[in-house]
Amino acid sequence: MKLIEVYLQEVERRLPEKNREDILLEIRSTIEDMLPDDYTEENVKEVLKQMGNPVLLAAGYRDRPMHLIGPRYYDMYISLIKMILPIAAVISLISLTAESFFSPEESNSALDIIITIFAEGIWRVIEVGIQVFFWVTLTFALIERADKKIDQQPLTPHGQEWTPDQLKAVTYVPKKRAIPLWEVFVGLFWTAVWSTVYFNADQLLGVYENHGDGLTFVIPSLNQEVLNSFWPAVIVVIGLEIGFALYKLLKRQWTAGLAWYNTIHEVTATLIFIIIITSSGLFNPEFISYMADLFNVAPEQFQASFIWGISTIFITAAVWNCFDGFRRYKKGVSSV
Repeated sequence: MKLIEVYLQEVERRLPEKNREDILLEIRSTIEDMLPDDYTEENVKEVLKQMGNPVLLAAGYRDRPMHLIGPRYYDMYISLIKMILPIAAVISLISLTAESFFSPEESNSALDIIITIFAEGIWRVIEVGIQVFFWVTLTFALIERADKKIDQQPLTPHGQEWTPDQLKAVTYVPKKRAIPLWEVFVGLFWTAVWSTVYFNADQLLGVYENHGDGLTFVIPSLNQEVLNSFWPAVIVVIGLEIGFALYKLLKRQWTAGLAWYNTIHEVTATLIFIIIITSSGLFNPEFISYMADLFNVAPEQFQASFIWGISTIFITAAVWNCFDGFRRYKKGVSSV
């Protein structure tokens, strides 16, 4: 009898209070009906084993589930976290980059700012991840408990019950053409970084010297006024890059249209870059003289070599990016 009372006690403390007594009488009656007249402890154990875990037995009488996120909302829950978390992380990193570059401390060099971005960026991503996980989980836990439907079939990420007709709206994406989310968000983050550096080049790009208390910015390499004069063209490039990232996010695979968009973006950015870097007055004469003395060449020779070197790297990267876009598209087509 002691085992039966303890079993009923374990069930009782997990039951809703309003109908606890009636449920306990029902369970007790069921147990007694299952026992023989002269039962032993082994008979009691066998019956209680058939009744099952008191936690599960009590759960059958409760209105709320025993899980935080059940199978009905689990796929929607995971899909939403996967969508929100990268976006929130990139936004936090972009805001951190803007804060660091637009409002740098006087004693901070570009290297110090970059180190700060990486150090604080890791913590911000973790913090954002915790916040996203907490609020999304809390929201779905409340939805789970508010749903009183008996049917607990899993819902799709769009909140609908699955039917074969929904497959018609799903685009088949070959693995070789697929665009991972991280690629989209890295592109957006890179756009934020280079554009911030561009409009603050006279404070970040140049010659740094170690004076014992860290690196000190001594000679800017570029004339900020010349850079700023090209702001409409630079804004066009930034707009093209943001549009490219959003296009990739929408398509989620390399298409002919995406490959051509990439080509237009690369060609436009390359032409604007060449026009800017070959503009008269762009380079600070002190920087050119300093670097020419460092490499023991004439200032005019260093400047010409420097422009050609950077232009070659930029053009080579643009050609490769154009080729790679069509390569990934064609590779996916041939495998379908």
